[in-house]
Amino acid sequence: MSAIVSTRYGRLEGEEQDGLIVFKGVQFAAAPDGIRRWLAPQKPAPWTGVRDARRFGAAAHQNPVTNQALAAMKIEQAHAEDCLNLNLWTPGVDRARRPVMVWIHGGGFTIGAGSQEVYNGSFLARRGDVVVVTINYRLGPLGFLRLNDVTGGRIPSSGNEGLLDQVAALEWVRDNIADFGGDPDNVTIFGESAGGMSVGALLAMPIARGLFHKAIAQSGSCDTVSSIARANRTAQRVLAKLGVATDDIDAIRALPVAQLLTGVLGPDGKTPDRELGMAYQPVVDGTVIPRELIEMVTQGSAAGVAVMVGSNLEEWKLFSALDPRTSQVDRAGLIAWLSKRLTVDFASSVVATYERARASAGASIALPELYSAIETDRVFRMPGVRLAEILGRSEPRVYNYLFTWRSPAMGGVLGSCHALEIGFVFGTNHLVGMNHFAGEGPAADKLAGEMQDAWLAFARDGDPGCASLGAWPGYTEERRATMLFGETSRVADAPFDEERRAWDGVPSGILGAL
Repeated sequence: MSAIVSTRYGRLEGEEQDGLIVFKGVQFAAAPDGIRRWLAPQKPAPWTGVRDARRFGAAAHQNPVTNQALAAMKIEQAHAEDCLNLNLWTPGVDRARRPVMVWIHGGGFTIGAGSQEVYNGSFLARRGDVVVVTINYRLGPLGFLRLNDVTGGRIPSSGNEGLLDQVAALEWVRDNIADFGGDPDNVTIFGESAGGMSVGALLAMPIARGLFHKAIAQSGSCDTVSSIARANRTAQRVLAKLGVATDDIDAIRALPVAQLLTGVLGPDGKTPDRELGMAYQPVVDGTVIPRELIEMVTQGSAAGVAVMVGSNLEEWKLFSALDPRTSQVDRAGLIAWLSKRLTVDFASSVVATYERARASAGASIALPELYSAIETDRVFRMPGVRLAEILGRSEPRVYNYLFTWRSPAMGGVLGSCHALEIGFVFGTNHLVGMNHFAGEGPAADKLAGEMQDAWLAFARDGDPGCASLGAWPGYTEERRATMLFGETSRVADAPFDEERRAWDGVPSGILGAL
């Protein structure tokens, strides 16, 4: 059975699926192609008649991921510059003013789509009587390549066009969601990895103020941003690799997308250029992002917004599993690696602290394990803890979690790795392509129910405490209450605190830096 809803731009036809009404591939901004490439998103053109919204739209252009072992993470849709679309699951188009949850996918700002099956919003929408929205945004060189300076302003891209796409999607939600059964005055944004980093950026960005009321940052926070200088170096290196002069504006504009996507690949043409690090990320450009994100949050940019932030216990094990060099690291190599960001003395102190704390807890102090634990905390846990500390000083509705469930995949070597919690949050952990990664059985089902209930409770009223979990105290520096999600979920005060204190005095610009 189909359902037709009128938006500000025209009518859309969705379809009923198992008690929900689903709309897919809904355009929220004009196609950013042709003369609109590298510009801020523009409103979509109105249309007459009824537009079909029963199929997913195109995904953003991205390099293929050859090791997509998880079927639920695969992207089946075509890639196109005309990718600014969203998907929506609602229990009814009845103006019932349900809580709205808007998901921002991860993927290092270079891969991913709101249409990936792991982000299927039907389970959350049905379980919690909420409206779930998943969005696309421009990725890689089309969404995060700053060309303004290297081209003398003739291509005025800030390097934040992908974030501006996210803002445009939230504006569409504000203006239209009531007709889909949602409450425009009760919008929660949530995202993981680059999606969590996007949540951190949106908490700071002036242009996003008022477009959402609650925020959940999973494995990402406010510290993964680029300076203008670094963004300009990336642009120069990319254009040089592509053989295009910075003053040849016509040639830059004419670059085929397939060629653009190769600009950050290494000599083998397949893997990323290691010298660039995470080449594409938000830029502190002075306008879209006026100052460092954490500085703006400290100064009150997120005042009045309830926030939940957290990470997984062993995030870095996913990346270690993909990089055989990590199994060969020795102590000198580990300290040398950390010394790229810290002083040698500070790096040595961090390593010694982790050795002592892990030995005391009975955890492995093998060097690859130390490396994984340190990078997990530097890139993911500590930025989240810092955000919770800052917000918790003035906002009681700030919550911290640590996900400790371990994946059984690959003989257990992945541990509680990056992205493992996503299936539990969406209730897609049981789907083919996720079940072997997430684990199966009553304990997995119980954990999935607890996490969904917490996310839904938070979306309703800003408090993730719920019947299946019990009370969840807000985060304060005095207590540091943290929900540990695992086989037996529970609140712990100041978990892994010796490791946390090892980072005292380390600037936020080093934490989260990639």
